[in-house]
Formats: sequence, structure tokens, C-alpha cells
Amino acid sequence: MVIKRPKCEELVVKLRHVEVLMGHRMPRIDAIKQISVIEQTYYRWKKNYGEMGMEQLKELKRLQEETERLRLAVSDLTLDKLILKEAASGNF
Repeated sequence: MVIKRPKCEELVVKLRHVEVLMGHRMPRIDAIKQISVIEQTYYRWKKNYGEMGMEQLKELKRLQEETERLRLAVSDLTLDKLILKEAASGNF
């Protein structure tokens, strides 16, 4: 069984939906059940994404992609450096 994780944008929409339901005097637990998640998941999402708007979320996503790209570049360069170091010492 494949577990489908919602995208960040979907998480923010669900968090806002709970806030709207609570604004209409629905108890928090019932509002959380309305979005089909458990309480622990809701509070984890709220901690990570609760104060973010869509623009901040897009910026976070862009920064995460850039970080991953840079991490891959550094790992490639480190591997090249180790290969050259080994070849220079004559241990091949």
C-alpha cells in the first residue's frame, strides 16, 4: 500500500480550513477530523507550516531545491577530489 503524502500547499489549505471551521464555533477535534487527519499530524503540520502563507511556502520550496542541487554538486566535487588525490599518490 502506497502512502500518499500531501504537498505543502495542500497542508496549508487544510490548516486554514481547520481555522475556518473553528471560527464557525466547531470544536477543534471535530475540525481536525473533518480534514481526515489525526491530532498529532495536525499539530505537527501547524508547527511546521502554521504561520506560512503561499508565497513563503513557494520560497521555502525553491530554497530546498537549491540546497539539494548544491549538496549534489559538493558531493560530486568531493568525489573528484578524492579520485585525484589517490591518483596523485600513485595508489591506483
